Amino acid sequence: MIWQEISGNWVLVPPRPIAIIHFLGGAFVAAAPQVTYRCLLEFLAEEGYAIVATPFVNTFDHTAIARDVLKSFNAALDYLQSQVFKKRYLPIYGVGHSMGCKLHVLIGSLFPQERAGNILISFNNYPARRSIPFFEQFYQFAPNLAVEFTPSPEETNDLIEQQYQVRRNLLIKFTDDDIDQTKSLTEALLNRFPSMTALKILKGNHLTPLGQDVKWQTGNVFTPLDAIGQFVRQEVYRDFNQLKRDMLMWLAPTRF
Repeated sequence: MIWQEISGNWVLVPPRPIAIIHFLGGAFVAAAPQVTYRCLLEFLAEEGYAIVATPFVNTFDHTAIARDVLKSFNAALDYLQSQVFKKRYLPIYGVGHSMGCKLHVLIGSLFPQERAGNILISFNNYPARRSIPFFEQFYQFAPNLAVEFTPSPEETNDLIEQQYQVRRNLLIKFTDDDIDQTKSLTEALLNRFPSMTALKILKGNHLTPLGQDVKWQTGNVFTPLDAIGQFVRQEVYRDFNQLKRDMLMWLAPTRF
């Protein structure tokens, strides 16, 4: 399998795909998801899921970003359905990490779309002051400038409670993630779709989904320091591998 760029998306198609995953990453790593989330996305492709990962650059207008990424995804989907899948129907799942979760819930609340379900990992809906590095220093020089995300966190919560249309959802929260807001999202979705909303709390942190390989080159003689390095690598991958297993079990429970 080889990554290819289609209509602004990075696409990876296995030989016999069983479904399509539309992936959106976190705010500061979303510009190149085929690199920053390579391990996770290539694993899903090896399991039979066609990947359409849409890059984006964060701005204050999250509604516009959601509209643009959906437009880009639909353009890639049209190409794949006509040239690759040959009109064969495949279910579509949204997978988002951090800000990518917010974009998926905005897409599911504001725009026509077809989703068999969404996997929402480490949902983040903080205001600009909490989300943007050095925001306070910037704000001191422009205190009268209107700088808040659109929709605001409160408006986003209202949209989810009143308009979100994707019925089946898996929410994933990590134990050591201090910028996660999955709790509020879980409460809203349980009120809306109580029998089709699942929550998983896993070991890990906000960066666990990136799953990048921890390189540790041992010397000619295996030392105690090498042992520590191998242990750290195993611990990192234990959390990442659990994430992969839980995602697969939710996507295709009959395979387990």
